[in-house]
Amino acid sequence: MIFILISLLISILPLSVSGQTGTRAQKAPDDITKWTNKTIMWVGPHQDDESGCLGTLSLLKANGNKIVMVWYTTGNKGSRDLDMTSERLAQIRKIESEKACGEMGITPATDTFICLGYDDGMLEYVPEKELCEKVCRLIRQYRPDAVFTMDPGTTWMKWLKTDHRMSAFITLDGARAAAYHLYFPNHRINEGLHPFTVTDYFFYSTGESNCEVDVTSVSDKKIRAHAWYVSQFGAGNFKYVGPEPDQENIKKQLSSNAERIAKGEKIYERFRRLSESMSF
Repeated sequence: MIFILISLLISILPLSVSGQTGTRAQKAPDDITKWTNKTIMWVGPHQDDESGCLGTLSLLKANGNKIVMVWYTTGNKGSRDLDMTSERLAQIRKIESEKACGEMGITPATDTFICLGYDDGMLEYVPEKELCEKVCRLIRQYRPDAVFTMDPGTTWMKWLKTDHRMSAFITLDGARAAAYHLYFPNHRINEGLHPFTVTDYFFYSTGESNCEVDVTSVSDKKIRAHAWYVSQFGAGNFKYVGPEPDQENIKKQLSSNAERIAKGEKIYERFRRLSESMSF
């Protein structure tokens, strides 16, 4: 009898909330490559962190969706070149990121590019409320159908280097706050920005992927895009050799990619997708 009563109680109780992810019933995820006329927001710490999502974002852009790109920092510290300055590096990385995104059809002229302007590596030392409000305002302003951001982890905190970790958590906190008018009420009172609830998240840099997007059709573009991050990858991080990418290396990678595809291999970008409101 006790077992029966417990079973009945479980059947009528709402699903529990566990850690950060929640376990409420999710809506059945659809194929995002079929989306049209939606707004997609990518939020990340540095001008190269978008690279893992550019294939998916490119497919979405090609379908007529609006892309909003948000960087927390200027990327002004990530160089081992002793002749590099923070001011110069910030300008270099801005251009590199724009070139990389441009390869995928995403440009400042046709989409929205926003840099919040914080110093690279220092995001954890910025007041969290300040960061949360800025993300909350952007979500209320642009009202995205989906947010792409680094994976904060599920039940346990995912270890990420400093800016990555802060970016992951603050983005999610800002999205939660955006759903409730009593968080940062000045947005509605002074700016006319009403609450908005994000119900689709795509967490990248994850070890717990449950969603893969076939980006084979744009994989050559991804190779060319990645090559623009001259100051960050390869020898250019130790001694800047830009701004032009290494064309010989691009040719080698394109050849290797062609061989993989010829063998029937697909190229994927992987995410932990959460199709539910995180506003609890």
